[in-house]
Amino acid sequence: MALHLPDFPWDSLAAAKAKAQEHPDGIVDLSVGTPVDPTPRVLQEALAEAADAHGYPQVWGTPPLREAIAGWYARRRNATGVNPDGVLPTIGSKELVAWLPTLLGLGPGDVVAFPEVAYPTYDVGARLAGATPRPMRNLTEFGPEVPKLLWLNSPGNPTGQVLPVEHLAKVVSWARERGVIVASDECYAELDWREGAGSPGNLTAPSILDDRVCGGDHSGLLSVYSLSKQSNLAGYRASFVAGDPAIVGRLVEVRKHAGMIVPRPVQRVLEVAVGDDEHVAAQKKVYAARRAMLRPALEKAGWRIDHSDAGLYLWATQGRPCRESVADLAELGIIVAPGDFYGRAGEAHVRIALTATDERIQAAVTRLTTL
Repeated sequence: MALHLPDFPWDSLAAAKAKAQEHPDGIVDLSVGTPVDPTPRVLQEALAEAADAHGYPQVWGTPPLREAIAGWYARRRNATGVNPDGVLPTIGSKELVAWLPTLLGLGPGDVVAFPEVAYPTYDVGARLAGATPRPMRNLTEFGPEVPKLLWLNSPGNPTGQVLPVEHLAKVVSWARERGVIVASDECYAELDWREGAGSPGNLTAPSILDDRVCGGDHSGLLSVYSLSKQSNLAGYRASFVAGDPAIVGRLVEVRKHAGMIVPRPVQRVLEVAVGDDEHVAAQKKVYAARRAMLRPALEKAGWRIDHSDAGLYLWATQGRPCRESVADLAELGIIVAPGDFYGRAGEAHVRIALTATDERIQAAVTRLTTL
């Protein structure tokens, strides 16, 4: 069976990037979400200390790692009943997003649903499995024929929208009535910009496993998480999935056969990272400062910022086709991601990342405010 995959979206930015590189003060690349700040020292030290890894690691992850992740869900996500048996480290979260339909045994005739404005890998994952990808605006679009797998993404990429507890609870109820597995991609939860979010006594963006959402019952539910953003670990591929132990157990069995294993030193880094809130708070302050510089500059230059309540992006529009906006910003030496990367519903927006150095963010601000 031939795979029908879309072109890799970022390849289409070659011309805009070339134009931006012509700017006399250099390019400001705000098109990708890759961290630019150093990996925290505490995590580098954890990696070095675990470097003597002569034996094969465990696919399921070490018991201390799975217990640490369960503790993180209780402490940071109000999910007090996460069973360590329902936790699995993954080789980055994109890997799991791309292969989850296949790992679940989905195929032709099965539908994988995801938000109409969404990271393209949800679509790609369905195609890799031979299933049918289905972008959706809301659950009312489904009649008697429902998806086998429903992806949520909160905080959303690219929009930064946070789904409230009440909305998530309704999704869980709807899915359980119909036997639908819900997988929630939540990797920006610690980077929540709403007032008071994440501070002592205040929770991060709610998880699908939040006690208020699911009543402590994780059957049919998966929470997907990555430390790439909050801990500057993109190069480590340090992520995990947690939720229904029965589903996670199925994933473990398939991954054993396929050799899909997080390296042992990275498992140790994961364990340390989820137990250390200090480095996350410090990095959040860095991004908050960059956001406080860039957002008002864009608004002053005539952009409207929609959603953008959490995450590393500003979902911005000038009310015209996104490729025109990309071209105009490229003239200023600024490169951003066009909203059509994320579906037809994003065609009037661009995604502007906060993942550039302070100096490059300031360069963008200067260019935007001296038009």
